[in-house]
Amino acid sequence: MSYLTESLKIEILMMIGYGDRARTQCEVVRLFRETHPDLPPLNQGTISKIEAQYREMGHVRKVLSKRQAVVDDDTKLNLLLALEENPITPARQLARATLEYHLSRCMAKVHETDVYSQETLERLQRSCYVDNYVTSLADHDSATRFIRESMAVMNEGGFELSGWERTQEMVSVEDTDPCPVLGLN
Repeated sequence: MSYLTESLKIEILMMIGYGDRARTQCEVVRLFRETHPDLPPLNQGTISKIEAQYREMGHVRKVLSKRQAVVDDDTKLNLLLALEENPITPARQLARATLEYHLSRCMAKVHETDVYSQETLERLQRSCYVDNYVTSLADHDSATRFIRESMAVMNEGGFELSGWERTQEMVSVEDTDPCPVLGLN
């Protein structure tokens, strides 16, 4: 399915049709083969996935899942070497190694940007617990700056920070509803 461009996927949706004029998946497979004999043949599963994505998301562009981090070749190589050394390395350890590598790369270029500070990077490096970041900040302004900068640095690496929690009604980020932490309100 990787050879299917966005325009080919749209063409497939047009071949499916709509309402009383809809074609079956078998008919679409045949029509696509006739229209594009130079391309590999489609199967019904591919058509089903394209149709489901369009119904769910309203488009057929390639979408990274929230859990897919965008990593460069150096990171991939480091992770492959870690797997070679220990083939049963848990996924959480690999994710942690990816995060640490990303933060170290950001630390190396922190003086070239005004989007995040060295203080925020250091706090992120030392405050990771399992798959959460747990930290304390003195006041509202510090918390607001930390949230803004940490979201920027993590988004740069393809990671999404969400589910902000606090012990006081001090910071409001995108109108998140408070939820219990360890069963406490």
